[in-house]
Amino acid sequence: MPKTILLADDSPVIGQTLYRALATEGSYDLCAQAADGSEAISLAKQYKPDLVILDLAMPKMNGLETARELKKIMPTVPIILLTLHASTVKELFAEDSCVDLVIPKGDFARLVEHVRALLLPAS
Repeated sequence: MPKTILLADDSPVIGQTLYRALATEGSYDLCAQAADGSEAISLAKQYKPDLVILDLAMPKMNGLETARELKKIMPTVPIILLTLHASTVKELFAEDSCVDLVIPKGDFARLVEHVRALLLPAS
């Protein structure tokens, strides 16, 4: 059974691109897409994804606020934060345990590589 991924990004283009990138992998399913943080929390409760990918800059709740709420609900689910300012965000939130990885937005090859690493079956 494929591992499920929830994506929250207010850009439909990012969702479509990520969907295509993950579809080539075959072992992942983009189970739901949210346009903002509050929708992501609602969908996470409904779908119980294996991994969550959040855009930092979203309306209503940003990605970091959303990640903090999601970790309260699903503490073991890995969360990847996408941002145009990855190096700055990594430094600012290095101590924040609600995010497992910060990746530059648009670096889909690297994103898929990290998705693979975070969702490796336990041996």
